[in-house]
Amino acid sequence: MELFNLDRPIIELASSQERGSWNVRHALEGVQIFGGIGSGKTSGSGRMLALKYLAQGFGGLVLTVKPDEKQAWQEYCRLTGRERDLLVLEPNGTHRFNFLQYESRQSQNSITENIVEVLKTVIRAGEAKDSGKSDDAFWETALDMLIFNVIDLCQLAYGKLSLQQMYDIVQTIPKSHEQLQTSVNEGEAKAFQQAFEAARKRVTENMDEWFNRLPAHKQAALQNEPEFEAELLQALPEARLLKFLDQFFFDSFISLSEKTRSIIDFTFSGFLFRLLREPVYSLFCRQDSTLTPEDCWHGKIILLNLPVKLYHKVGRDCQILFKYIWQRAMEKRPITASSRPVFLWADEAQNFLHEHDADYQATARSSRIATVYISQNLPNYYACMGGQKAEYRVKSFLGTLGTKIFHANADIETNKYASDQVQITETGTDGAG
Repeated sequence: MELFNLDRPIIELASSQERGSWNVRHALEGVQIFGGIGSGKTSGSGRMLALKYLAQGFGGLVLTVKPDEKQAWQEYCRLTGRERDLLVLEPNGTHRFNFLQYESRQSQNSITENIVEVLKTVIRAGEAKDSGKSDDAFWETALDMLIFNVIDLCQLAYGKLSLQQMYDIVQTIPKSHEQLQTSVNEGEAKAFQQAFEAARKRVTENMDEWFNRLPAHKQAALQNEPEFEAELLQALPEARLLKFLDQFFFDSFISLSEKTRSIIDFTFSGFLFRLLREPVYSLFCRQDSTLTPEDCWHGKIILLNLPVKLYHKVGRDCQILFKYIWQRAMEKRPITASSRPVFLWADEAQNFLHEHDADYQATARSSRIATVYISQNLPNYYACMGGQKAEYRVKSFLGTLGTKIFHANADIETNKYASDQVQITETGTDGAG
């Protein structure tokens, strides 16, 4: 018998006509709980599902908005004998997660891509509330290119990534060619120029080593500058990267208008600034990791005790960052018949949505991820998934959650949505006859 049978009942259901069950397979299709203030969505349905999932041996990730959620989950784990499985990531706690260190474990060719994807997902999750701006392809592309090139410059110059170095580089990129020339004339090398000098030095050393290894006749044939450059760029990937960096920063980025440049700069540097402040810096950037998303595969429950009500935007950003990294890790897991289900839990879930949620939820079942999102009403989701077509995004996302639980609610739109869902179910049942 497999260790985690997907047909194992979680909740027994009964009516006057028949008996049935809501099982693990249903849990993996996702749950959305709606309910107004005081309706029991957290203390009723939420508590019941949490205890059931813990009793089934699920691992999981818990995101927090309210300060009392840590205490609630400690009680849930105590009631189900899972106290030793609860890992709390919090200020002044025992656990750390260094996300740059974690993402840098990947192959060298994918490090930049992975980190850029994580950073821009968190940044855009914050921007989504600004109507329209998150849908502008120019801003998205410009921000992507800045993040890509700053990370590549750090890697090429120093062989590793540091959040502080990235922030310092962004802060010291010259605002104009005149400012660049002035700093050169005055011999004042700030972080951006220091990084470029270190990158050029490294590439020059590699270039000299490469050239000296060539046979004499090959060296003689490469005296022509265009031919030499073409051969060099083919032979040394870092030389090609340096050329890209040079073109981006000195030909494109410095030439942007002041207003455009300032928006892109402050979007990225403002995000980095929040991560560099304590207690977030020590939790996510400075020390070695004591836990990773993969711990959930083995039954651990990771609780991020950075409640949004206390830590506001930086608490939200850090939890979305960990959530997205966790989702990607869960999807990479090789699934077998005995693979342990894991849950993703978010009360006041509208605080933690990002642009990839619908895509990940669409394949959550095959990755054995049981999502539980709790929120008061649909407008909460609309407000946090702003920009054009917010309603379609929200409805598309909710369509990936197989079970909807509706508590008492004063919101008309949510109640109409609930009524439509019930009507669809009844129609489908009648049609099956």
